[in-house]
Amino acid sequence: MTTVAVPAPAADARPHAPRPTPLPLACRLCGAPHAPGPIATCEECLGPLEPVYDPGRRLPDAETIAAREHSLWRYREWLPFEGAPALSLDSGFTPLLDAPALARRLGVARVWVKNDAVSHPSLSFKDRVVASALNAALGLGLDTVGCASTGNLANAVAAQAARAGLPAWIFIPHDLELAKVVGTAVYQPHLVRVRGNYDDVNRLCSQVADRYGWGLVNINLRAYYGEGSKTMAFEIAEQLGWRLPTAVVAPMAGGSLLTKLEKGFREFAEAGLVADAAPRLYGAQAAGCAPIVNLVEQGGEHIAPVVPRTIARSLAIGNPADGRVAAAAISASGGSAAAVSETALVDGIRLLAETTGVFTETAGGVTVAAALALAERGTLRPDDELVLCITGNGLKTVEALQGALPDVPTIAPRIRELEALYGRDL
Repeated sequence: MTTVAVPAPAADARPHAPRPTPLPLACRLCGAPHAPGPIATCEECLGPLEPVYDPGRRLPDAETIAAREHSLWRYREWLPFEGAPALSLDSGFTPLLDAPALARRLGVARVWVKNDAVSHPSLSFKDRVVASALNAALGLGLDTVGCASTGNLANAVAAQAARAGLPAWIFIPHDLELAKVVGTAVYQPHLVRVRGNYDDVNRLCSQVADRYGWGLVNINLRAYYGEGSKTMAFEIAEQLGWRLPTAVVAPMAGGSLLTKLEKGFREFAEAGLVADAAPRLYGAQAAGCAPIVNLVEQGGEHIAPVVPRTIARSLAIGNPADGRVAAAAISASGGSAAAVSETALVDGIRLLAETTGVFTETAGGVTVAAALALAERGTLRPDDELVLCITGNGLKTVEALQGALPDVPTIAPRIRELEALYGRDL
């Protein structure tokens, strides 16, 4: 007799709860309708697919939202499902921190830090998109999930799949930072290192999704996955007292986050939850991988792919899937973009820590450094109320700070040695 091991039910799923029903899809370019499914590309024109929301659905008011659970699901009417979510119920609703010292440094009226460095459970904004994608996988009946990742997404998929009791296959570049590898491997997914950069990994995963029918969150579930990023915009608006900032700086890898910030602010305005003008959007990339910044600065219709050469590996996507749409959103908002050096991004990590107490990874260093570059250009205004989107935790990329911090002295446990170092007037 053969004994078959049955996986335990998802730890955060309600027993016997109905599955969420993913929304149907439509092509962003030609409008062709598609049934709900693990498909991200239009079968008619190869354009990207997006969820189709019922324009007549009932939307909550600010008071109703404010009374709900402190998670991204407080905005569930703007997420691509019918019915209640069953997985990852506690992700989202991260702090928005006032940063007066940073505002003085940038020469603007106010600065807030949207701190997804403390996102639950894996310490990056990718927890938002994975929460959306895993509920889509559940609703579509997919029993295996996975991703192509530069690190943060790998952590988020591994953590949330483990909690849900779902097998996970995760593919990463071979040279990823140790902390991100450990932060994935600890959850015991099927973890595969691929020789090459993220674009090589992504191409392999497209073939994997086609051959095995798994739910790869940023491949064939991308239409549902990306919508989770809108919740960062929703939280910013709510945490500012149902109003919008005048400007937002966000890091860009594939470009999706910036496009979804624009969509989130627009959807809240359309719902009557905010009345302010949309914020100017500013994109940030490392100079060693800046295809979207190049498009913004040089104009044109198409991304020119680059070979990534930067320590900001979470942003190291040389051929960004949403790059053209991100560039268009930046231009339409009246914003711009900035690419920063490796030295500048490390200085940005340090400046954020020293002025706000937030320790961010390299992508956050890029965001802060880009804000400084924009301020030096005179692009930011003295009356600006600026939000910096910090998307990951500094403990994931400690290698970036090697040699950048002062040496720490060692003394014997004697007061005279302390005073010899620092003087008697400590």
